[in-house]
Amino acid sequence: MSEPPGFAATDAPAADRPAPTAPRGRSHAGDADRRRRFRRRRLVAACVALLVLVAPVWFVIDAYPIGGTGAPVVFEVQPGEPIGQVVATMAGKGIVSSELGFRLDLMLTGTPTVQPGWYAIPTSSSFSAAKVALSNGPNAQVVTTVTAEASWEIAQDLASTMGSPFARKFESYVHNGSVPSPFQPTPHTSLEGLLAPGTYVLVAGESPRVLLSQMISKFVTRAASVGLDPSTTRHGLNADELVTVASIVEKEGYLARNMPKTATVVYNRLARSMSLQMDATVEYALHQDGGPVTHATESVHSSYNTYLHAGLTPSPICIPSTQALDATLHAPSGPWLYFTLIDASGTLAFASTFAQQLANEAIAARRGL
Repeated sequence: MSEPPGFAATDAPAADRPAPTAPRGRSHAGDADRRRRFRRRRLVAACVALLVLVAPVWFVIDAYPIGGTGAPVVFEVQPGEPIGQVVATMAGKGIVSSELGFRLDLMLTGTPTVQPGWYAIPTSSSFSAAKVALSNGPNAQVVTTVTAEASWEIAQDLASTMGSPFARKFESYVHNGSVPSPFQPTPHTSLEGLLAPGTYVLVAGESPRVLLSQMISKFVTRAASVGLDPSTTRHGLNADELVTVASIVEKEGYLARNMPKTATVVYNRLARSMSLQMDATVEYALHQDGGPVTHATESVHSSYNTYLHAGLTPSPICIPSTQALDATLHAPSGPWLYFTLIDASGTLAFASTFAQQLANEAIAARRGL
């Protein structure tokens, strides 16, 4: 079939021709997302690059602190304590500048075997120095003193822990006045009784003067807690004499419940110009801690023998406890002049007459005391 003249395919109705494809417009939202993702990637890359540059600098500064080391500080490593806790303790005390940095250093260079004990390591130590100090083991010594000890007993303990030369110097310094206490009256030089009990940590090479200074400082604090200072007076006695009373109360009263009345006995006998006749003072003169006092020992020639000499001893005879100091400052009023051990629990019976004392001693004897 032939097409009509003048008819061409291009003349076909628009409905019969495929519609032309419209040009697509650009999505502005998609471009914005792509730009944000690109900026984030660039930021991450910059942060990574910064960390790569800064991390070594941070680590070096932590590993080798600027300004040198400070004073040694002490800490204790307990048996079985994990190294992580040791590192945390060292960072907390300023020995190393960064717990994280030191942990990383140990991971990279190896963790030493840490022995339990006391360590003294300078603050602001380099990681390598801190690790060497840990590897070398404990380098500090613990000294423990207790109430009722005399200086010669402390020296005996020091000889076993710090060595005889240290102990001899310690006892010499106690008596020669080279380490002063605010409680020392002129012209007395003895530190007997003016030291505090407690646990003290000594760095290797430290002088006994350091230990004495710490003990004196702690005594001043303890004395202040019960109202005793160098200017305190009671019953006509100065502060040093009150400490002497407290030291006798400590040894003779023994238990806190006995101490207030024991202090009253001392004051009453002093007020009546009676000899104190305290066994503990004789034992001090003999360098004994306890044991029987006989007629022979009561005759020992010593200014500390209160059977032979009236009044107080020339100095305290031991470290008094806080309870003894408090009892001495706040002794109750009462007529008591004597006391004796009355039962195995350590209770003392107090008497105001010699007849009562004899009766109490008879009870004690029947009980085998």
